[in-house]
Amino acid sequence: MTWTVGFDLDMTLIDSRPGVSRAIDLVAAEFGLPLRGADLAEHLGPPLGMLLARFGTPEDLVPAVITRYRELYPSIVADIPAMPGAADALAAVSARGGRVLVVTGKHEPHARLHLDELGFQVDHLAGDLWSTDKADALRTHGADIYVGDHVGDIHGALAAGALAVGVPTGPCTAGELRTAGAHTILPTLTAFPTWLTEYAAA
Repeated sequence: MTWTVGFDLDMTLIDSRPGVSRAIDLVAAEFGLPLRGADLAEHLGPPLGMLLARFGTPEDLVPAVITRYRELYPSIVADIPAMPGAADALAAVSARGGRVLVVTGKHEPHARLHLDELGFQVDHLAGDLWSTDKADALRTHGADIYVGDHVGDIHGALAAGALAVGVPTGPCTAGELRTAGAHTILPTLTAFPTWLTEYAAA
């Protein structure tokens, strides 16, 4: 059977915390804002504008901060590693003749830079989508399964009618992912190939 599997990006396929933290620190210094990149990086998942507002950025500055962040971001892409098991998880889908989607809240051009930098081959990328907004992309591309680290990812999977697989490698605990409705929880993506084999057999 052919599987179509969607994956989130930040803290699911890539550990973007160090790079995001550095980029936020640079922007905060330029704008004289009392932001700590490490604080924002521990809450990755929601759109940047939402995070900036949560951490006290004045509303009228948010668009300019986002613009400058996006200008600086490409310089930190090479310093952001793959999460453990990410490459093998993608390969496990492809080995079954499946299609791989990445559906992420990250700005799509930045997401593409990461995929290219890490050599991740995917059939489709959809960026700038958060929580249930991910459902349209998942439905359009026929995702049977969606894997993510945030409760927003679980909500997106459920809204699309996909099997929701949670990995507590980001800001949300296994309990929070389960409460959000995850059908299955894996400790990390390293467990995904075996899980996929067992799921297909069942």
